[in-house]
Order: sequence, then structure tokens, then C-alpha cells
Amino acid sequence: MSLAYTEDSRWRNRDVFLQGRPAIVSFLQGKWARELDYRLIKEVWAFRENRIAVRFVYEWHDAEGRWFRSHGNENWLFDAAGLMAERHASINDVPIAEAERLFRWPIGRRPDDHPGLSALGL
Repeated sequence: MSLAYTEDSRWRNRDVFLQGRPAIVSFLQGKWARELDYRLIKEVWAFRENRIAVRFVYEWHDAEGRWFRSHGNENWLFDAAGLMAERHASINDVPIAEAERLFRWPIGRRPDDHPGLSALGL
């Protein structure tokens, strides 16, 4: 996955600022170790030339079994080769009860027939 980013890609994820593929890989490894049973839905918000803005929601739980729904926006900038050169993400976590989960497909890709964010009212 890291090959989708330029070697010197710059990221902001919440309050974390990163630069370069190795830093991004390390960050993602830690994130995925903490955010368990991760399910994500993204929708394109806007795009123009080499910039894309998306909004997203994901659900996950921590090691203690507490569930969260994380709402966010990302802005992406791509280089001439189509690699992501910049990523800026703002994310808010909302604690939810397990019974409030909306994203209940098996681990892996979201099924094509699962509703998106707009259809879910998110």
C-alpha cells in the first residue's frame, strides 16, 4: 500500500505530522494495531485536477472492546505520476455501543450492496 505514496509524501493525521514512506508505514502499522476490526466507508466530496477531497466514517474497537465511530475528511494531492504527495486528515472519534454499529460486513472489502454514508444518514 505504501507504494501509492511518493517517497517524500507529507501527511497530517489528526495531530500527527509525517513525511516519507517509512514514517507512513510505521504510523499505519501502529494505527491498525490499535484500531481493531476496522470497517471503513468513504465518499468523494470534490475533485479537480490533481486534488481530491473525501469524507469518511469508520468503525473499530480498542483492545478493551470499546467501540468507536470515527468521522473525518481527507484532502489528497497527487503528483504527475498519480502518487499521493500530500494527505491531510481531520478525524473525530465518537464512542458507540456495540449494538449501535452500522458496518457489519466480514473483514475485508465492503460489499457492493452495503449502503454508503449518504444512504445511512451519516
